[in-house]
Amino acid sequence: MDGSKSARAQTLPQSNLRGALWVLLSALAFSVSMALVKFMGEGYPPPMQVFIRQLIGLLVLVPFILRDPVQAFATNRLGLFVVRAIATSLSMMLAFASYQQLPLAEANALSFTRTLWMVPLAILMLGERVGMLRFLATLAGFGGVLLVIQPKGSEGVALLPALYGLAAAMLLAFSVTGIKALSRSHGQLQLLSWAGVFGVLFALPAAIPVWRLPSVHDGLLLLAMGVTGAIAQFCYIRGLSMGDATVLAPVDYSRIIMTSLLGLVIFHELPPSTTWLGVAIIVGGAVLITWHSQRYRERVADAALDREI
Repeated sequence: MDGSKSARAQTLPQSNLRGALWVLLSALAFSVSMALVKFMGEGYPPPMQVFIRQLIGLLVLVPFILRDPVQAFATNRLGLFVVRAIATSLSMMLAFASYQQLPLAEANALSFTRTLWMVPLAILMLGERVGMLRFLATLAGFGGVLLVIQPKGSEGVALLPALYGLAAAMLLAFSVTGIKALSRSHGQLQLLSWAGVFGVLFALPAAIPVWRLPSVHDGLLLLAMGVTGAIAQFCYIRGLSMGDATVLAPVDYSRIIMTSLLGLVIFHELPPSTTWLGVAIIVGGAVLITWHSQRYRERVADAALDREI
């Protein structure tokens, strides 16, 4: 027993370092992708951008799907895939609208509430019991949201786009909860294949009414937006598969620095001090929830190992 735990502990630092580098690359790719979403937002509405993003993601998967298409789409839970894909598509459209209409730093801060939304969803959907620590961290995190949006303040952000961002984070949390359920009986390729196909199918009807043929220049920028988004997703999954979530989750919050710098350089955005305080509270609550959840899973795993031995 002790040998198993010791071996696991010895391999963590190196795997955490590799995982952190992948997550850091994911954060950079995500920040660039969202900056492009905002930059192209005036002429290309969110449904069109989401369709392009989903289509590029699916095209990247095609070579892997063709190796064994039957296995790639093997499932006995098609309904859950459909519901999750609808939630994901709506989440992306709302998130893109939020990034287009809000300063990058504020929009990014609201996306971090995904972890906060996981707590009430875990109670409602999975029947989990939530301890006082997670409950208080969640309340504090949503208190940070109020500081970011300042609904009654003179420096507050536009309320409707902020609600877009919060709704997008909630739907994404729902999607992640669905992934947890599906991952018990499906491999990564199956999850990505169904997500890719349904993502394109559900984004297409919304994209058709607002579609416009981009110029060559705009087309290249839209392509870059889609490619960097796909890279961000790949790097994030790759990174999390290597290391400890409690170590890697804070690395992902480097996005707030990257998006803030891009917002300052490209869009001349400088968030007020209250935004930074709100971001710190949101991130702190999310990190605490992640740490607590991971420690709980490790205790359960160690207890199961002890029983086996």
